[in-house]
Amino acid sequence: MSTLRREVAVIGGGLAGTSAAIGLAKAGFDTVLIAPPAPQDRRSTALIGSSLDFLGRCGLSEAIEAAGEPLRVMRIVDDTMRLFRAPNAEFHASEIDRDGFGINILNADLMAILREATENLGDRLTILPDALESIETSADHAHLSLSSGASVRASLVVGADGRRSRVREAAGIALRSWSYPQSAIVLNFRHQRDHDGVSTEFHTRTGPFTQVPLPGRRSSLVWVERPETAELITAARPERLSRMIEEKMHSILGAVEVDGDVQSFPLSGASATRFGAERSVLIGEAAHVFPPIGAQGLNLGLRDVADLIEVATRHRDDLGGQALITAYGRARSGDVATRTAAVDLLNRSLLSSFLPVQIARSLGVGLLSRVPVLRRSVMREGIEPGSSLRLRGPFRARGSSDARV
Repeated sequence: MSTLRREVAVIGGGLAGTSAAIGLAKAGFDTVLIAPPAPQDRRSTALIGSSLDFLGRCGLSEAIEAAGEPLRVMRIVDDTMRLFRAPNAEFHASEIDRDGFGINILNADLMAILREATENLGDRLTILPDALESIETSADHAHLSLSSGASVRASLVVGADGRRSRVREAAGIALRSWSYPQSAIVLNFRHQRDHDGVSTEFHTRTGPFTQVPLPGRRSSLVWVERPETAELITAARPERLSRMIEEKMHSILGAVEVDGDVQSFPLSGASATRFGAERSVLIGEAAHVFPPIGAQGLNLGLRDVADLIEVATRHRDDLGGQALITAYGRARSGDVATRTAAVDLLNRSLLSSFLPVQIARSLGVGLLSRVPVLRRSVMREGIEPGSSLRLRGPFRARGSSDARV
């Protein structure tokens, strides 16, 4: 069997990997996507700021806007019942001249959009539904052996194969990992009242309880609890679970009905010690793992992709060479480090019973609530790292032809 030769080989067919393959092919790189089809995922993702910019440049804005729901307001409610409680805070996209902070979309719908896009890239993108068996790298290329017996030679390998990445392992890149005394319950639900594009995050003693709008009178939920409590919740009958959710939300959306499966998994985090090695780079959960707090996971992965394409375009003469590896690591290290620290700090501050920590969190949220300049700066920074330092244009409304800002 002859060896397939391509400039870039992307390993991993999840949302980040498929997005990377599309983006690289559209940027003019001969690309192969190597991965068995990903299973259907009923969770949702809030695509924020620069993630929508990138997907817009791939020509996917119209389909995403049609399938998802704009996030117009983000509300924080301190429901810890502690002595020092933060005031409620609301962040309106209109304050920073945007129609919305982003769009919440079911992962299954986003994957369907991405798969359709791969079919329109002709010879620029090849898809092989095989598993990676091994990688051998040299000074000028990488040789990949696949489960089907096929082989691929590429100048650059992009590891998008998740937290147990074979690419990362083959490159000899270590992974620093940690865990939290929590589990996340994720589900979708229907509700009696309109959400009006408002996402509400209740801060509780066990972690965030976050409702995010979906099209119609539907929302997705991430409910962080102690592991033993999460087991009891996921085992509850749908009628009982629906009542529990309504009570936790203080009935702000009226009666609730759980829609579909309920999933639960332990909360953990991880970060690769490097973003690349000889002929290989890492994106998405191969490089960093986040708990489902603050909509960071896939958004950070899509920023990996956008930076990788920009760096690869500047290093076409030696794609996958050391200059590219170094430049990509430099581009991603600050963003990943700051987001990792911020999510970890927020989560641990909710769990802490140490009074000074509670006071500091209350004061911080209070300042955001009362100081418009600070609030707008934080909103811009949350949408796109560094954007708080420059004036940005509006995110275009539903039905617009692109999502660039």
